[in-house]
Order: sequence, then C-alpha cells, then structure tokens
Amino acid sequence: MKFRKKPEALDAWQFTKKNFRDGVPRIFKHESVFLWSQYGGDVIGGEIETTNGKCAIFENDWLVKNINGEFYACKPDIFEATYESV
Repeated sequence: MKFRKKPEALDAWQFTKKNFRDGVPRIFKHESVFLWSQYGGDVIGGEIETTNGKCAIFENDWLVKNINGEFYACKPDIFEATYESV
C-alpha cells in the first residue's frame, strides 16, 4: 500500500544569523524553544523541547510549529523536499 501525506499548513521560520538578528517571530518565542548566539552573533544554535525529548537546532535549519502546536527543527534539504509556500 502507498500513502500520501495529508496537506497541512504550518508555521515555519528559517534560523539564519540575519533572521535571528532581525528578531525571532513572536509565534516562535515559546518556553520550549531556546535559541542563542555567541561571539557577537557569529555562532548561533538552540534547543527545542519536543514530545520525544530535546532536539538541537543549527544555523540554516527551519524551526517548525506543526498543526498540533508542537515545535521541531527540520534540515533545509528535507524542508525544501517536503514543504512549499502557501
């Protein structure tokens, strides 16, 4: 049997140095999302508390909030292959 993923709209924001400097969108300012920078913003990273435990987020990853309100990180190549802008 084959299955297709149901269409769903979700919120996503790419975690780049520029985007981080410009400000994290309010929707992603949540107690389960911890984003940081070091060395004057030269290095960025973070951690997301998920239902499966802690998940690291790195520069250029996408921060995603799914339809259940859960946050997770997604690598850019996976994000591009899976999602399209609506």
